[in-house]
Amino acid sequence: MILSRRRALSAGCSVAMLSLLRDPLAALGLDDAGPAASAEELIPFLDVQPIDPKKPMLKWEGLTDWLTPTDQFFAVSHYGTATVAADDWKLRIEGLVDKPVALSLDKLKARPRKEATAILECSGNGAGAGFMGAIGNARWAGTPLAPLLKECGPKAEAVQAVFWGADKGKETVHKDIQFDANFARSLSMPNALRDDILLAYEMNGQPLAAGHGFPVRLIVPGWYGIAWVKWLTRIELVDRPFQNRFMARDYVTLRGEERDGKIVYTEKSVGPMNVKSLVARVTRRPDGVVRVTGAAWTDGTPVKSVELKIDDGDWVAARLDEQHTDPFCWRFWSYDWKDAKPGEHTLVSRAIDEKGRVQPSADDPAIKLKKTYWEANAQYPRRIKL
Repeated sequence: MILSRRRALSAGCSVAMLSLLRDPLAALGLDDAGPAASAEELIPFLDVQPIDPKKPMLKWEGLTDWLTPTDQFFAVSHYGTATVAADDWKLRIEGLVDKPVALSLDKLKARPRKEATAILECSGNGAGAGFMGAIGNARWAGTPLAPLLKECGPKAEAVQAVFWGADKGKETVHKDIQFDANFARSLSMPNALRDDILLAYEMNGQPLAAGHGFPVRLIVPGWYGIAWVKWLTRIELVDRPFQNRFMARDYVTLRGEERDGKIVYTEKSVGPMNVKSLVARVTRRPDGVVRVTGAAWTDGTPVKSVELKIDDGDWVAARLDEQHTDPFCWRFWSYDWKDAKPGEHTLVSRAIDEKGRVQPSADDPAIKLKKTYWEANAQYPRRIKL
């Protein structure tokens, strides 16, 4: 078959774009090594913890795609995986609205479609060496939430939207009161009406898998995964702050702050993600240069810079990926270490966003005085041996 010049150029552009998505070296503009890049030697980390094959997690040392394959994507549930039949499913929007609705999956899919790429990170990710891969970057597709809510006519007294899932379990309060409860989380009305929040039914070009919330889940870019309610069945607008286990007791961060020589503790519900980065992969090129690559991400505030410290040296600037700058996605970064010496070394990165927030070290009060494992964004040293 003979391609026209226009079709050939189009095919070439498609191949180039696919290459950028799959090859972080190309994405960073560092593919000038040509064929030699494929001959790079992977330097294993000395601190890698075994991963349960039954629980998919991102393997950082294998990070070569900007988009995370679905089979490497973590999934967390609190009451087990809900089984929902698409034909029977309906999304009800009710409570403080003028026009309650109940939409079937077909009707939801008939609404305007929108795609968005965003990081999904468990709020406990990074809390320990054995739980470092509960994160991924995926392409989501669905319909925007805000227009649908506006069509329902929110009443003036509505202060929050509560999102209910099909998954449920037993809960106990006041020591002896037990009841059946569905999973639920809430957002303030201003947050619920953001134009980037989706009612998603696809992930990476395929219908949501059961573990990822089939048939529909909430997508809240820039927020930890606890807000991304799966198996979504109901949205209820309410006139006072919603409280349940997952808003008032679990997924609450307890932090200490020094004030006038005393430590004052505050509890806040987990919400937007913190500025964070990680050394993901270390390779050695045939010319002896050691390349350190990683990822950095925030709550949507652009990443301004990433710095790397080698052993007890000074912080040095890493090179940021200029191809993928989506605010709700991770950005790849790299550093070419040209004078690496044999032996054991410690590598640690820190990200800085455009608001000036710096990823803290483990001895920073923001981390040292935090008593819960949620929102673990401390710098994470990696050890290698050359």
